[in-house]
Amino acid sequence: MIELKTAAEIEKMRVTGRFVAEVLTELSGLADIGVNLLDLELHARDMVERRGAESCYWDYDPSFGRGPFRNVICLSVNDAVLHGLPHDYRLADGDVLTMDFAVSIDGWVADAARTVIVGTPAAADARLVRATEEALEAGTAAARPGNRLGDISAAIGAVAADYGYPVNLEFGGHGLGRTMHEDPHVPNRGKPGRGMKLRAGMTLALEPWLAAGTDRIVFDRDGWTIRSADGSRTAHTENTVAITESGPLVLTR
Repeated sequence: MIELKTAAEIEKMRVTGRFVAEVLTELSGLADIGVNLLDLELHARDMVERRGAESCYWDYDPSFGRGPFRNVICLSVNDAVLHGLPHDYRLADGDVLTMDFAVSIDGWVADAARTVIVGTPAAADARLVRATEEALEAGTAAARPGNRLGDISAAIGAVAADYGYPVNLEFGGHGLGRTMHEDPHVPNRGKPGRGMKLRAGMTLALEPWLAAGTDRIVFDRDGWTIRSADGSRTAHTENTVAITESGPLVLTR
């Protein structure tokens, strides 16, 4: 079931989205050579507590995880791309770090992810990150009333194809609002003109994620962290987007 949000409810989600963006921006600035992932986790916890927000990750216990998750942010490095469990690791020059963060404020959720390169970026890694950013822009542009869900998926997948990257369909975007995961599922590849019709009031987390060499994934021993099956580098960019009569509105700027 898809709950259409009113303009007032979207504005409440926008408040949450601004905080999510603020946290990711601050952590991006802190992510440097020698910084421990656990310190980034603790900094995120402190910001959540000071804001009076509620983490969507703490105690999260889905069927695929070895839960419950006891952190407020997912931190994934290099070949890790999704659900990275913060652990005792110091960032090194050239590491690719993805930060995925979702909270609820006053009962309304926003979710976003950013990938940053620590220190000196390798050209191939910068290209991979750029591909996810451009795919997100393309998917967002397709999030308009009257379009179909497949138009979003096709737009994301077309950018990945242009860059020559394969696309995994096991994990993708999703609806959200009062909870972190709501209908519909938004694959990162699809056919235009297919799927449900998009309506004003829908709110979606669009999240293209890519691995440089494969569309297959493996789970780490921690039961959470998802890695590329071939060990290739990964990247993940995500925003919460509201569909409005005037077009897409990004809530996690």
